[in-house]
Amino acid sequence: MAKQTDNTKTAKRELAQRLYIDSNYTQEEVAEIIGVTRQTIIRWAKTYHWQELRAATSVSPAEQIRQLRQQIANINEAILARPIAERWATPAEADSLNKLATAIAKLEKDVGIEDLVSVAMAMTSWMRASDPERAKELSNLFNAYIQDVTGGTKR
Repeated sequence: MAKQTDNTKTAKRELAQRLYIDSNYTQEEVAEIIGVTRQTIIRWAKTYHWQELRAATSVSPAEQIRQLRQQIANINEAILARPIAERWATPAEADSLNKLATAIAKLEKDVGIEDLVSVAMAMTSWMRASDPERAKELSNLFNAYIQDVTGGTKR
C-alpha cells in the first residue's frame, strides 16, 4: 500500500512540475489542479529547483545568442552613425563588443540546463509510450542528474 502511495505522490509531483515549468500556472494554481496544498508545491519547487528549470526553458541559448547579436548590431549602428572621421569604437564600446562576442562563443559551445531538460522531457515522453514503468525510472534518473548539474544535492 505504501508503494502505491509513493507512486501516486511521485506522479503528482511530476505532473505538477510539468505544469509549472511548461505553462504559465502559478504555484497556487498548480496546487489546485493537482489537489495538494500550496505548501507541498512550494516544497517540491524548492527541492527540485523548479524556478531554475522554468527560467532555463524560457530563454533558450538560441534566443540569448539572437539578443546578444542584436546588441552587437546596435553598437555597430551607433558607431556607423558618427561622422566618418570618428567611426571607431570607444574603449567602452570595444570592451562591450568583446564581452558580447565571448558570451556568444560560450553559448554556442556549451550545453545548457535548458538543453538537458528538453532532452530529458523528450526522452521520457518517448519511453512512456512503450514502457511507462521504465519511463518513471528514467524520469527519476534525469531529475537526479539535473539536480546534480544545477548544484542540487538530491541523488
